[in-house]
Amino acid sequence: MSATPNPDLRTGAQILCEALVRQGVDVIFGIPGGAIMPFYHALPEYSEQLHHVLCRHEQGAGHAAEGYARASGRVGVCVATSGPGATNLVTPIADAWMDSSPMVAITGQVSSALLGTDAFQETDIVGITVPITKHSYLVRDPREIPRVIAEAFYLASTGRPGPVLVDVTKDAQQASIVPDWNVTLDLAGYDDHRQCEVNAGAVREAAALLASSSRPLILVGNGVIQSGASAELLALAEYTGIPVITTLHGLGSFPQDHPLSLGMPGMHGWVHVNRAIQRCDVLLNVGSRFDDRVTGKASTFAPHAAVIHVDVDPSEIGKLVPVRVGIVGDARAALRALKNSRLETPTRRGPNSRIGPPGSRRCTRCATSSSRGRRIGVAQMTERSNRTTSAPHSTQHAERAATVASSRTSDSIRCGRLNCSTGTAHARTSRAADRAPWASPSPPRSVPPSHCLMRRSGWSSATADSR
Repeated sequence: MSATPNPDLRTGAQILCEALVRQGVDVIFGIPGGAIMPFYHALPEYSEQLHHVLCRHEQGAGHAAEGYARASGRVGVCVATSGPGATNLVTPIADAWMDSSPMVAITGQVSSALLGTDAFQETDIVGITVPITKHSYLVRDPREIPRVIAEAFYLASTGRPGPVLVDVTKDAQQASIVPDWNVTLDLAGYDDHRQCEVNAGAVREAAALLASSSRPLILVGNGVIQSGASAELLALAEYTGIPVITTLHGLGSFPQDHPLSLGMPGMHGWVHVNRAIQRCDVLLNVGSRFDDRVTGKASTFAPHAAVIHVDVDPSEIGKLVPVRVGIVGDARAALRALKNSRLETPTRRGPNSRIGPPGSRRCTRCATSSSRGRRIGVAQMTERSNRTTSAPHSTQHAERAATVASSRTSDSIRCGRLNCSTGTAHARTSRAADRAPWASPSPPRSVPPSHCLMRRSGWSSATADSR
């Protein structure tokens, strides 16, 4: 008489599927193959909870998972087989590592007995991905699957997000056990800096720098989006009146049509934004890693600025650009702390503040403005204009402004930088320039063709190639 099968018995592949469901996964991207086939055999049992997107290439599956993570804010999951299937995931894993995208890559591996024998489609994918993942696991025992999957999702989504690899041998997928879901995460030495309180002393020092500045700027990156700190960023910018610059990966963190939005910096950004960075005296960087496409030659980036860097990853602070004040922690918590410090910047002081109560909006080019920083910027612009202008300033400046606006708008449209109407784009750019007049170009200069803008702002092709 045969024994009654245990209803709680599950194969490693079934446990893997159920572990994904317990982590809230509902979409996975992948391609079946020999070493991962037990997982695909178990997948139909969970078809109501797990929707599998069959891709045509493992690299496409990895990038799809990465895009899903960025669009949804959840951990993206991709699946591939061993050998060439796993190595095809290297590029999207590296991309997720560089862009701090939360992703879990699950790969099949040859049976445990064949490890290290150069078996068919055996590749040490764990060793290959160590430099480009937050952590890489090799699972040879099905009892480890619940804990490993829980740890992988925790690592991918906390702290500075990133990719985690889980490599599961074929025999671990096929073996049957009764799973134990009461797991304890074993992550000795791992610190989630998002949960740590920001240093109050560093916040006070940063607030003092901003309060004493005359030409401050805020540079924001993807960290603001990942921490959900857009509302806090908007509140701080409007409270202080400091213009905001948004990196490529930070687009969406601050309204582009907001009067304080200057635009995108760097090689692919605007000339007036790069000029503003080079002339600012305090630069508050929140959630941006000072990528070389933004800084160019790091030693000449923001040469007059005292840099305040807010980042969840302490290794990024001071790595590329010298930092006066470093704040380690979540961007939302840091922005709230700065706002609550009740700092009084020169752009906010006095009844004529540009940002303040309703009815207080005044032209920042007006000579009666109470903003010390803006008065300095206006004085510099007026001095340059008087030195080079022979006709009456008001008439000639108005003519040049019209020419500059028309040329800039047409150049920008040819470059594909604008996705809105010409009028709206010009109005937004003009308002942004009004917020930081010290970043505006000299009025007498003519506007060169769009392909010359990089060279004019110091972003020569030689500099780009050298980086």
